[in-house]
Amino acid sequence: MQTLTRAGLLRLGAAATLGVVPPDSDLAYARLLVATELLTDDFYSHALAAGAPGPLHEARANERAHYAGLAALMNQAGQPPAQAGDIDFAYPKGAFTSAGSIRKLGASLETLQLGAYLGAADALSSEPLRAIVARIGANEAQHLTIFEPFRASFPVALSIEQASDALADFTS
Repeated sequence: MQTLTRAGLLRLGAAATLGVVPPDSDLAYARLLVATELLTDDFYSHALAAGAPGPLHEARANERAHYAGLAALMNQAGQPPAQAGDIDFAYPKGAFTSAGSIRKLGASLETLQLGAYLGAADALSSEPLRAIVARIGANEAQHLTIFEPFRASFPVALSIEQASDALADFTS
């Protein structure tokens, strides 16, 4: 089985989107997913700074690769993606004070992200973006298991509105 690297993801996106512009609805989902990637990158950075144990470095590296792949697709479509400094994230008080609080927040964020990716996979119409979103969603499910056992046979897919509302809880 071949692993898709960040470079491979970018090549796939570049080759697949050559001459193809996703519809506005797909780009709206891409903007939302970029924001969730920035949020989880920020979360993992805070958690690592707080000394949280576990494979958080790898998860943060995955989030950064996801962002790069989505950003490349958006740039090719003429839509500059949001960047880290464009969004101010807010977390519950005490979110990084203990392993338990980090685990609880991590589970919440990865559940949000998985739901957003599943909703996007259901809703997207442009195949290059849809294929990448499905692969990233699988990786987000792996991330969720860092924080809690994976119990759902059919995880909940979030509509763009539901995912956007949940994301708003972490922005100021």
